[in-house]
Amino acid sequence: MKRTKEEAENTRDDLLLSAIQIFSEKGVARATLAEIAKGAGVTRGAVYWHFENKAQIFDALHERMYRPFLDGILKGLEKEHPNPLEQLRDLWIELFIDLEKDERRKQALTLFMRKCNYSGDLAPYKEEHQKKQEQSIKAFEDYLEKYKNNGNLPRGVDSKTLTEGMFCYMKGILFQYLDEPETYNIQKKAPQLIGLFFNSLISNKG
Repeated sequence: MKRTKEEAENTRDDLLLSAIQIFSEKGVARATLAEIAKGAGVTRGAVYWHFENKAQIFDALHERMYRPFLDGILKGLEKEHPNPLEQLRDLWIELFIDLEKDERRKQALTLFMRKCNYSGDLAPYKEEHQKKQEQSIKAFEDYLEKYKNNGNLPRGVDSKTLTEGMFCYMKGILFQYLDEPETYNIQKKAPQLIGLFFNSLISNKG
């Protein structure tokens, strides 16, 4: 039974990896379950064992490949640090540099951020995915608010505004990178650009 469960999990992973490739090449609307099954080396019936339709596969991809992009930072923030802004800066830099090494995640981020308009069968998932993102953003805000109350953020800085500004800034870097992944040197750019955002705040603390 254990082997069967492991095989089922491996098949599900193969289907998700295949779906990233097919969705990226053809778009979600034009992709077929048969193509996803073929890419995973399984039958179409095996697809239905795990997913009812393409929309469910799309949602599973969001959970598996997209959300961890922010969750990785949130996990890092669980560790206490004497300077929260330095910690946040270093975590963002690490996240972008690690992204360079993960082609599948780059494809998934490109799919969700640049190639998906949440139309048709995907429409019901738009609000759900937005809520999940808002939860992540709120976690960042709560983190900054905690350190603001401890006197470890610059005076006069509003945690909510800082969080919104940070996400706009990071999303801009991510869009630029995903638009030109072959020529945009994220290994060099990430420390420079992210440092520019945080270092001024760090130097003005107190």
